Amino acid sequence: MTAIEDRPEAPLLVADRLTKAYRLPGGDRVSAADQVSFTVARGGSLGVVGESGSGKSTVARMLVGLVRPDSGTVAVEGRDRAARPPALGRARAAHRLARAREIQMVFQDPYVSLDPRLIARQCLRIALRLHGRDTGDGRIAALLDQVGLGAREAGARPHELSGGQCQRLAIARALAVDPRVLVLDEAVAALDVSIQAQILRLLDEIRRDTGVALVFVSHDLAVVRHITEETLVMRRGTVVEQGPTGRVLDTPEHPYTRLLLASAPRRGWDPADAVRARARAEAA
Repeated sequence: MTAIEDRPEAPLLVADRLTKAYRLPGGDRVSAADQVSFTVARGGSLGVVGESGSGKSTVARMLVGLVRPDSGTVAVEGRDRAARPPALGRARAAHRLARAREIQMVFQDPYVSLDPRLIARQCLRIALRLHGRDTGDGRIAALLDQVGLGAREAGARPHELSGGQCQRLAIARALAVDPRVLVLDEAVAALDVSIQAQILRLLDEIRRDTGVALVFVSHDLAVVRHITEETLVMRRGTVVEQGPTGRVLDTPEHPYTRLLLASAPRRGWDPADAVRARARAEAA
């Protein structure tokens, strides 16, 4: 084996020291993300977990470009996503579209993220046309089939679909442009448990079939355990623990990670354990 063959493959996604703070009405600044760094392999899956206000959704939005970091970088396949685009004209528009194709996002509430006026077929056709892709009926049918939707759903508007079907449509729209990374921000939190399981199975199949990398933002540790290979734990804007999901969730090193695990209801669960875990985490 040659030296070149011995080299590990470069990560697909690199987030390096992402930092974001917001100014409160009184003038004080609160940190939403402080020096957050991680990588995701090609076709890999990363879970970002923490309580509400931990900064995990801010990190997701910085990855996609909905929030501009105060400092730090996001790179896909070695390309800095903050690189300055061409000044004017078609080159600038092409740059923005190429950047959008790298990372796509699926939000928590599919009814909010989908246009209520459009049937599913139109929703996908618009996304395909915007990015210069094949808009034929065959391509649209293939996208719908990929997420388990058929001809009936193709002609339905969001209010005529179930929550799970709408989320499948949102995933199909994100996949329409062949992204390298799919960011899912609490993407199954609003769904019934049985539908959650279907969507998680679907995402795992898509990742294995297409090679798209997943960044799964969630407060639900059971979901993260099921769908991710690596886990990043955030608290008050900082990363307190990260590593292989099995290790982080089975043998956590940080008191805050142990608090999250102690707070998750399960067979034999005692709320007092969560109270004691929070006291230890606050003292750490």
